[in-house]
Amino acid sequence: MNHSVLKSLGQRLRERRASLGWTQEELADRAEIDRSYVGGVERGIRNLTFTVLCQLCDALGCDVAELTHGIPKVRS
Repeated sequence: MNHSVLKSLGQRLRERRASLGWTQEELADRAEIDRSYVGGVERGIRNLTFTVLCQLCDALGCDVAELTHGIPKVRS
C-alpha cells in the first residue's frame, strides 16, 4: 500500500505545481528543500515527513488536507 499512496500524493503534488506553472526547482526554492527531493516525492519514491509535506503545501498555497484528501482510500 505505501508505494501506491506515495505515488498518489506525488501525482497530486505534480499537478498542483504544474497548475501554477512552476518547475520542480521553483517549488523546491519556495519550499526550501532540494530539487531532487521534490522529484523523488513526485515520482512516489520518497516517503516525506509531515514537516516537509507542510513546507510543500505552504509553498503551493494549499493546506495538507487539500493535497491528501482521500489518501489512502478508506476501505468499506
